[in-house]
Amino acid sequence: MDKFLPFTINDLAKVTNHRSGEIKFGEKMLTVPAGANTISYIKNTDAKYVLLGIPEDIGIRANYGRPGAASAWNEAIKSIANIQHNRFCKGNQIIVLGQINVLEEMKEVENLDFNHMDDRVKLSQLVKKIDKDVSHIIFSIVKLGKIPIIIGGGHNNAYGNIKGTALAKGKPVNAINFDAHSDFRILEGRHSGNGFSYAYEEGFLKKYFVFGLHENYTSKSVLDIIKKTEDRVRYSTYDSINIRKEKDFDKEMVQALEFIKTDYFGIEVDLDAIPNIASSAMTLSGFSVEELRQFVSFFAKNKHASYLHICEGAPELDVDKNNHLIGKLIGYLVTDFIKSNSNKALKETTI
Repeated sequence: MDKFLPFTINDLAKVTNHRSGEIKFGEKMLTVPAGANTISYIKNTDAKYVLLGIPEDIGIRANYGRPGAASAWNEAIKSIANIQHNRFCKGNQIIVLGQINVLEEMKEVENLDFNHMDDRVKLSQLVKKIDKDVSHIIFSIVKLGKIPIIIGGGHNNAYGNIKGTALAKGKPVNAINFDAHSDFRILEGRHSGNGFSYAYEEGFLKKYFVFGLHENYTSKSVLDIIKKTEDRVRYSTYDSINIRKEKDFDKEMVQALEFIKTDYFGIEVDLDAIPNIASSAMTLSGFSVEELRQFVSFFAKNKHASYLHICEGAPELDVDKNNHLIGKLIGYLVTDFIKSNSNKALKETTI
């Protein structure tokens, strides 16, 4: 795992606000000691969860989106470091690995314009380069029996998460995606809108469920593709659940779980599904933060939950006084996942 920038104990101290009489996550979370072998350290520690940042928005740029998601990791780790370490959730369950090194790639895209065909090709090539790094690191973490929690960047990174997990498990895996969009677009060169379709086409993704699809922003061609593959790709729409009330939120979660729980699966969360969250595709209508937290908690309980990926949030696109709030939201989702997933029995989930 040589393509990442390690997060050190000193880095953790800098983002932790110490206070007398309190113990923060930043005082208890683990980091790989200087000079230690990363693989050996992760393997031999009791901590179950490995926190990894991907501070890029190249896939978003390649998908005609607004950049800004590269800033999520820094805000998230500040927030997570200052969560209270207590009986409900303990910081020493987490190894803060660091971030994938995308500094060169981010430098390369500064002057690229997706409106120009040649630049779009370059953006796609850079996404493919990052795909390799993400899949390699996720493979290494999952192979060691740990559960990755991946933060930041575009939804293009779902491909690397799925591929790395599938390779580590030795077979295709499933995915549940809380998202306003399917990200199952045509194979037109890699970007944030086709991570799942590429993973499906290449045999790494077996079953895929999109939870809360927005009907107004899903093309006929994508719906046609899904219809042809409905034995392996299914969805529910936000409109049918929360607007027309034709379906029930809890029952839809149960049905989605029934579809994917037959094998290992990843939990994918796109923050652009939540109203007023600064992102490349910000929305005014969508599920609430509480519903998202319930979603993460529900699916994390299942014994086959293999990773959590939180993406597309863009703090730098938020108003200055509130750009810490996305990091705080990510912190809630991370602890919701850990609280449910680390439940002793890890029983099959039902409502």
